[in-house]
Amino acid sequence: MKKRKKKAVSTGFRSGSRRGMQMVTLCISTTMVLVLLGLIVLSVQTSRNLSSWVKENLTVTVMLGDDASVNDAKRLCRELYHRPYSKNIDYVSKEQALKEQTEAMGSDPSEFLGANPFVATLELQMKSEYANHDSLVWIAKEIRKHQFVTDVAYQEDLMDRVNQNLNRINIVLLVLAVLLTFVSFSLINNTVRLSVYSRRFLIHTMKLVGASWGFIRRPFIRQGLLVGILAGLLAIVVLGGCVYGLYTYQPNIVTVITWRELAVTGVSVLLFGILITVICSWISVGRFLRMTAGEMYRI
Repeated sequence: MKKRKKKAVSTGFRSGSRRGMQMVTLCISTTMVLVLLGLIVLSVQTSRNLSSWVKENLTVTVMLGDDASVNDAKRLCRELYHRPYSKNIDYVSKEQALKEQTEAMGSDPSEFLGANPFVATLELQMKSEYANHDSLVWIAKEIRKHQFVTDVAYQEDLMDRVNQNLNRINIVLLVLAVLLTFVSFSLINNTVRLSVYSRRFLIHTMKLVGASWGFIRRPFIRQGLLVGILAGLLAIVVLGGCVYGLYTYQPNIVTVITWRELAVTGVSVLLFGILITVICSWISVGRFLRMTAGEMYRI
């Protein structure tokens, strides 16, 4: 009698240990998938900020005539600054331009030319929604109408290439997000199915004693919910560590990755982890609920 009891306890311990290992494996595999998915979500979220940052760092140079005084330039700066397309304007005097070019070239151009060859300029940085070819055409036309403006220069080809490349990056990220969502669902579904498979005869026994399908599903759904929450939180911690490491290496990354993007990514990862594990548990248990005893022995 003692031997039987000891054997039953040993069997129950092995069963509980095996189930615990299955939970750990399911949690780890789900966490890895959620980390990858979180990286894609974060990339898609930050691509908009990256696009704005790149566009707003493109410069439009407004060249002023020799008859423009410092006061005239400052008055023009104030006028342009209040235009809806302006983000920032810097005034570069002739003397400052000569000094910068002398430092860059290692020699003073005015020494062999006999005069300062540079003109005063306004360096205009535009808001991202106006940094495109169509907007720049009418903006340049408007600025040229001012009395002291001789020309407006900007890298038109560079603007077009930046916009095209950013659009391509966004499309690639969206395609990757869709593919990774499909792959992650398949991987997590297979892992959950293996976890439910080991208890398929317990499901059949509960069916035989008259338990409803909802009652049978409940512990599996509860387990899937727990795994989804744990995996989601672990994935958030891993992603947070990656972002923190990136921040310590490049502090200016906060201009691209803001708290808004981090919050949206964290919530998305947690919700996706919960949703996908619960759905996979529901589907896997339903598959075994529809099987007969003979079908369970054959799989």
